[in-house]
Amino acid sequence: MQTQEEIKQLEAIIQETLDEAKKQGASSATAGLSVDTGLSVNVRLGDVDTIEHHTAQGLGVTVYFGQKKASASSTNLSAKSIKETVSAACSIARYTSEDKYAGLPDADRLATEFKDLDLYHPWQLEADSAVELAVQCEDSAREFDEISNSEGASVDTFSGLHVFGNSLGFLHGYATTRHSISCSVLGERDGNMERDYWYSVARNQQDLEDVAQIGKKAAERTIKRLGARHLSTRKAPVLYSAEVAGGLIGSLLGAISGSSLYRKSSFLLDSLETQLFPEFIQIYEQPHLLGALGSAMYDAEGIATQAHDIIKDGVLKTYLLSTYTARKLQMQSTGHAGGVHNLCVQSGEQDFTQLLQTMNTGLLVTELMGQGVNPVTGDYSRGASGFWVENGIIQYPVEEITIAGNLKDMFQHIVAVGNDIDTRGNVRMGSVLIEEMAIAGE
Repeated sequence: MQTQEEIKQLEAIIQETLDEAKKQGASSATAGLSVDTGLSVNVRLGDVDTIEHHTAQGLGVTVYFGQKKASASSTNLSAKSIKETVSAACSIARYTSEDKYAGLPDADRLATEFKDLDLYHPWQLEADSAVELAVQCEDSAREFDEISNSEGASVDTFSGLHVFGNSLGFLHGYATTRHSISCSVLGERDGNMERDYWYSVARNQQDLEDVAQIGKKAAERTIKRLGARHLSTRKAPVLYSAEVAGGLIGSLLGAISGSSLYRKSSFLLDSLETQLFPEFIQIYEQPHLLGALGSAMYDAEGIATQAHDIIKDGVLKTYLLSTYTARKLQMQSTGHAGGVHNLCVQSGEQDFTQLLQTMNTGLLVTELMGQGVNPVTGDYSRGASGFWVENGIIQYPVEEITIAGNLKDMFQHIVAVGNDIDTRGNVRMGSVLIEEMAIAGE
């Protein structure tokens, strides 16, 4: 009940902001407000490193004078500050150039149903208890003989209240939580050192992995990397583990986003209804999954979210458009202002072990480095580390290699998607096997 009362108070502030914008002459306006609280605890080698209590609030307002647009923000929610913030936005707008594509979304596209998506599970965690959990997590990793040092373990819990409104009559607020536990350690063998980590994140603390298990995974992943070798330059199949495979889909999302398309800075221009992937690839959006990290009833403009087929039978079915980018492209908004919500890549029947067997001989990638993706051409080149696999069995760790290809070719030559789905982010997918890539080594 207290949370609902707080949301009502914030909604009143947003309405006050919108009324003030109208009073100062704006033809239309939007306003958003967030209030966040949290606790972050970090320990290293059994001792407390940092304890931070977070409290933050922010108000943002965008005003339109016809098709002149400007924005301003403030962390002060007093009536005087709201008036001054709106005044600042209005003053800027009067001097900006007109943009014929600027403006609020169509009123009939705005969300009118607000289902409880189970996003709010506050964790009543005191600092002492958080420290104890972090120490347990790190201790479980440090118990392994070859773990020689630690970068620490952390426990974080955040709660937020978010309200958005516009002068079309849209006004809604909701509460969210996000909790996480992580651990990163270093291992040593024969004078060589490696590091790795593991983490768990969820809306509900009860869905987090056990702290001891997180530390254990961090240690095991680190030890497996000890004794890493270099590879000679070659071409071979590449299996992206689930925790890094999402980056491939991230490159797809960037290429089909409206801002990249209208700027003509995408390798997927004019690609609607084009076969980008093999027919078995299905990529779809599920914005209303209960308790998921990417769930939302509406996008950053208030437009109702809905399930989308992004890739169906390998064919690109939609771009990702906000109101502005849709108008630039003479299309309709797809409800993606602010990005996608729970993008899912349909998994196949094979688990991770079976994917290794399908690959037979090739490279398993577990970490990527650098930003070597050209969004205009699709050329892809990134530093990587992982494991060399022969006869479906991991043989030894490898490091200091580069994997390269072109994203169009890589998408077309996906062999399988595993059922080892990583649900710790907004892209939910399993490991991905690509038929062949160039590997640059010694």
